Amino acid sequence: MNVPHKTWEIVLPSELATQEIARNLAFAIAPGDVIAIGGELGSGKTVLARAIIRTLAGDEYLEVPSPTFTLMQVYELPRFAVVHADLFRVNTLAELSELGWEEASAGAAVLVEWPDKAGPLLQAERLEIHLELAPDLGPEARRIRLTGIGLWAERLQRLRAEHALFDASGYGNAQRVHIQGDASTRGYERLLLDDGSAILMKAPRSKDGPPIRQGRTYGEIAKLAQTMEPFVALSRGLRARGFSAPEIFSADLNSGLLLLEDLGTTGIITSEPHVPIEERYATAVDLLVALHTQELPVTLPVAPRIEYAIPRYDFDAFLIETELLVDWYLPHRGAKAVDATTREIFRALWREALIEPLSHPATWVLRDYHSPNLLWLEERQGIQRIGILDFQDALIGPAAYDVAALLMDARVTVSERTEVRLLSQYAVGRQMADPDFDPVRFAADYMVMGAQRATKILGIFSRLDKRDGKPQYLRHMPRVWNYLMRALDHPSLSAVKAWYASHVPPPSGIEKPAPEEPELPLGAPGQSKTP
Repeated sequence: MNVPHKTWEIVLPSELATQEIARNLAFAIAPGDVIAIGGELGSGKTVLARAIIRTLAGDEYLEVPSPTFTLMQVYELPRFAVVHADLFRVNTLAELSELGWEEASAGAAVLVEWPDKAGPLLQAERLEIHLELAPDLGPEARRIRLTGIGLWAERLQRLRAEHALFDASGYGNAQRVHIQGDASTRGYERLLLDDGSAILMKAPRSKDGPPIRQGRTYGEIAKLAQTMEPFVALSRGLRARGFSAPEIFSADLNSGLLLLEDLGTTGIITSEPHVPIEERYATAVDLLVALHTQELPVTLPVAPRIEYAIPRYDFDAFLIETELLVDWYLPHRGAKAVDATTREIFRALWREALIEPLSHPATWVLRDYHSPNLLWLEERQGIQRIGILDFQDALIGPAAYDVAALLMDARVTVSERTEVRLLSQYAVGRQMADPDFDPVRFAADYMVMGAQRATKILGIFSRLDKRDGKPQYLRHMPRVWNYLMRALDHPSLSAVKAWYASHVPPPSGIEKPAPEEPELPLGAPGQSKTP
């Protein structure tokens, strides 16, 4: 079998350079990885392993002794466990078994010196590192050869691309800090220099799942971005129109790497408990008004002679998202399986509900316009105080979608009183720009979009738990359910509500809050959220 592999050779002039390449390697390592570190005595194998472990621990002073005599040391680090093994004194595979090698390395990242001693216990897909002294280049100089085998071949290629991007942009000596991601597969780091910072966004070409309908994958039907081009196009498009999307400092689109402006960490909600900061939410609403009152193109430039056509948020995309409820949420709740006829009724009901919103003038739908992706930039003015992230999946669709994403935030409880006040603010802003804007029609669209999005999110959170091993999202389900029930009360969704009542159980631990009365009058007739 021809296993893919890639090799990268580097000259390291000093021990400091060895530690630097080790720190960069640490940001490519994940649970289950094997890093096989070879080389003669004194070549720097333990120095390399120690720097990797300290980087993963986020502690440059962590005690990391050589495991020459203990043979194996396990570190329970914040992100995942790391096993550091030195097999120099191991003579048989039985000794490794007695040490508990297989149990300790399950689900951990393994750094193993003298890896040849592990023989067949060393997994085929791995990163091999070979160090050798280079006295001709200096007393501390080393030559290092990295070989990625199997899936590591592609990862090593990306690592090399990162190295080149950093050097070309002046961030080669930056301190790298891992940023905990959300539900997406993208990775982020903060790069720190004495005179500034930047964000590294890592989003290699998406590997979509199998075809599920008419030869198309879920990602293709749902119009999910597969490459970096949509992010680049939308970032430049938003910035050109006065919005605070991050500036792109440097890019390697083939490798899925972007170096972005760092917009900071200040959000639009309080820290603990998470509560909307109404001034900031109000500014986020004003931003949507400003976006939705512009005439926006459907094609944007990415680079010279490269353009990106923003896809349409069509019936197929909306419907495949709602079916996540059937495919993931219902099994999660142990509900009775839905047969083909009942599923088609579900799809038909949603298709009918979506006809009206999709018949109205469309705009850019950023699609994930909610608190995790909105930052507060105090030093800026007006709507530029809202920093926008995570818009690569943007589509052309109903204006009400992003308003619903903001005011029915899956991670933050927005009270009905706040929701109504901000909806009124949005309606007034739209009417000032366009006297023909119809608040009653928009309110109906808003409820349909809110119900569709809540339906999708219940399915996504169930999938994150079951498929991806991320149960932490389940705690948000009661909130999402309450938003769903609130939206389904709209008369235009009565048939959909009846289907849910028959087939969809609520999340466990659901608590329905007491209804709230609006604190302020809504003003113009027809501005009620449920006309």
